[in-house]
Amino acid sequence: MKSVQLENDTFQIDADIVAEGLRISPNSLREEMRAGRITGFAERGTGADAGRHRLSFLSGHRRFRVVIDDKTGEIIQRSSIAFEGSSLPGSARRSGS
Repeated sequence: MKSVQLENDTFQIDADIVAEGLRISPNSLREEMRAGRITGFAERGTGADAGRHRLSFLSGHRRFRVVIDDKTGEIIQRSSIAFEGSSLPGSARRSGS
């Protein structure tokens, strides 16, 4: 099974992957997403990054990102950043940063 599936411009990623990246339980992830305290967005790669998408997930003080290959759906890069003791700054919430 692919790590990430893309169908009709909609991504499906296993909640366990996102929860691990945000360092919370899958149940907490679902609750926080329903409450709007965890959000996300997707970006399509251009130029040298063509054929890739970057998915970003944001919580109060952590950002988790995965870069996926369009053809295989495999995660080719993961990154996480935390701002302990404070909320994510606006620059960490914008695409392209």
